[in-house]
Amino acid sequence: AVVEGGGEGAQQWPHGKQIVRAGDTNADGQLDFEEFTQYLRAHEKRLHLMFHSLDRNNDGEIDVGEIQHALHTLGIDITLEEAARILQSMDRDSTMTIDWNEWRDHFLFNPLHNMEDVAQYWKHSVMLDIGEQLTVPDEFSERERSAGFVWRQLMAGAVAGSVSRTGTAPLDRLKVFLQVHGSRSDKGNVLSGLRAMVKEGGPAALWRGNGINVLKIAPETAIKFLAYEQIKWLMRGSKDGAPLRVQERFVAGSLAGATAQTIIYPMEVLKTRLTLRKTGQYSGVADCAKQILVKEGVRAFYKGYVPNILGIIPYAGIDLAVYETLKNSWLQRHRDGSADPGVLVLVGCGTVSSTCGQLASYPLALIRTRMQAQASVKGAPPVSMATLFRSIVVQEGVMGLYRGIAPNFLKVIPAVSISYVVYEHMRKVLGVGS
Repeated sequence: AVVEGGGEGAQQWPHGKQIVRAGDTNADGQLDFEEFTQYLRAHEKRLHLMFHSLDRNNDGEIDVGEIQHALHTLGIDITLEEAARILQSMDRDSTMTIDWNEWRDHFLFNPLHNMEDVAQYWKHSVMLDIGEQLTVPDEFSERERSAGFVWRQLMAGAVAGSVSRTGTAPLDRLKVFLQVHGSRSDKGNVLSGLRAMVKEGGPAALWRGNGINVLKIAPETAIKFLAYEQIKWLMRGSKDGAPLRVQERFVAGSLAGATAQTIIYPMEVLKTRLTLRKTGQYSGVADCAKQILVKEGVRAFYKGYVPNILGIIPYAGIDLAVYETLKNSWLQRHRDGSADPGVLVLVGCGTVSSTCGQLASYPLALIRTRMQAQASVKGAPPVSMATLFRSIVVQEGVMGLYRGIAPNFLKVIPAVSISYVVYEHMRKVLGVGS
């Protein structure tokens, strides 16, 4: 039996390539039976040493307190509840302890080399994978911070977001186009909207506004992360340094998101104006900003800010709640720990939860976009959020609040897929992948 480094056999194992690289002693790119058994013997010895380092009282079993202590020594503080969740992922006989056989069977085909690797595995695949990463940044240990892990992780996310947004930019522009012009019968659906944009500016017009959309990713991510860290620090101070619960991290993440949105919001307005511009209207981002400032004043850069901030609350809350519910339902069906929720399960949960969040918050997003665009109409009086809401319902009906949602839904799956693939690739390139 032979497993090749890049072949089908390796792809059937989640860690096949790493095992081939670790066990391929003759460097022929293949793993024969003898090399495989040698690898398993060596790996089992490593696992045995790790098991005994965790088993502090030498009773032959690992409990939640020993898991909590092991992670604490590595700079990762968790609650007993989180430690119990880690333990349950390996506890086959429901004794709330892990014996040697359960430990070995769980990690035998996972090429971990030391307790730091085990901690990373628990941290990213079990402990913190409970949905809040959809709205708030991850928790990082002091060791990861000092090694530059944090900023490399954020950079991987920024690159993934840039590629994903560029790949789905035509659908994003179509959404904005329909939100503003969709009430007109000749531009009211996906195909007519696409034709109108291409007819006005050619195929390149489908990517209008994408430059500023990509440009704002890096500052928004950095501001959100820094604000999140400061808010967490303040919240921990009021709790005498105790770890934050999921609900508290959610509140911190929402506040951090609102802070980031407040600071970069003028770029959102610029993105909307550039997305809707006609050929030759602006020569670039700087020219667009200059024209808005001269003709409309500084306040124009915050048109639609209130519905934008209000929209964060239902979207983030419903997104997180639905994600938690779906994933917990899947875990309840696999209580024996025989399977981990793979990429497709998590992406599926994320797609459904994101869709539910969008359905709840989309009317506010539409009003925000209309307010951002309306300021550019010459001679148009200022319109409040309530006035615009009533106007849309009276003139277009309730469904008018959901104009442009079709391309918004169409871009969810490709955006998530592109982002995931690029993110994983960038993590490996930057040295933060598995």
